[in-house]
Amino acid sequence: MSNGHATVKSSQTVFEGRVFTVTVDRVSYPDGRTVTMDVIRHRGSVVLIAMPAPDKVMMVRQYRYVVDKWLWELPAGTVDAGEDLETAALRECHEEIGKIAGRARKASSFFPTPGFCDELMNFFVMTDLRDRRQDEAAAAQDPDELLTVKEFSIAEARRMVARGEIIDMKTVVGLTLI
Repeated sequence: MSNGHATVKSSQTVFEGRVFTVTVDRVSYPDGRTVTMDVIRHRGSVVLIAMPAPDKVMMVRQYRYVVDKWLWELPAGTVDAGEDLETAALRECHEEIGKIAGRARKASSFFPTPGFCDELMNFFVMTDLRDRRQDEAAAAQDPDELLTVKEFSIAEARRMVARGEIIDMKTVVGLTLI
């Protein structure tokens, strides 16, 4: 297998989890070197810039076990297998903040950690937000999520970044897109 820049000589899956897979790849570079790469394979994610008004943004305060901290973040989630990005963004908006978006506009995409992970974070601006109607199914949160939803002015969210109160990178990046 070649992608034009490197040739994969072998790839061994060493872990398969709910969110990602880890492979150990032997790769040959065009200059002849062969290296071993530990790679996290990820289906990708959507990051929501949910705007209930032109000057407001919704964030979640979420406990993150891995860093043992409560973090203010833009809502986000993994794209399900076979799911298109806009559908994932609409689903995550309902699941994470309990709102149904009338509009999802893709803003940009970024690789957060391309040195070892192929996850592509896809940022969506979510507008025309409303509560679900009685005839619409309730959203289910992921079992590992412990979060609180809050609306902020965009200016206040940016001040929180400057004060070091928002330390989640996807949120810092997302706030630059609006």
